[in-house]
Amino acid sequence: MRSSRTSFYYAFRGIGCAFRQEHNLWIQALMAAAAIALGFILHISSLEWMIIILVIAGVFASELFNSAIESLVDLCSPEFDKKAGRIKDIAAGAVLVTALGALAAGLIIFIPKLAALL
Repeated sequence: MRSSRTSFYYAFRGIGCAFRQEHNLWIQALMAAAAIALGFILHISSLEWMIIILVIAGVFASELFNSAIESLVDLCSPEFDKKAGRIKDIAAGAVLVTALGALAAGLIIFIPKLAALL
């Protein structure tokens, strides 16, 4: 049986691998950092922090699943295949839905606070 330390090692290695392969993860990390910085600047509530943290985690998790699905499809279908392309498109669509949900949550939280400063 694998130790917890070994499991964490492999999990972090997988995250690192995804960051090396997926440019979108860097963009999402930048957006997450901006949301966190804005949260500190605007002194958002504990509930708002929970929402921000959950949507950031959701976007990262969906992108990691998308990366894993893309790698698996590439392994199983190295040649171009319409069905393989459809699988990749659906996985990418899931990331888009998650990212749009995160954007909506961020706008709902931050716009009123920014408007109050004007």
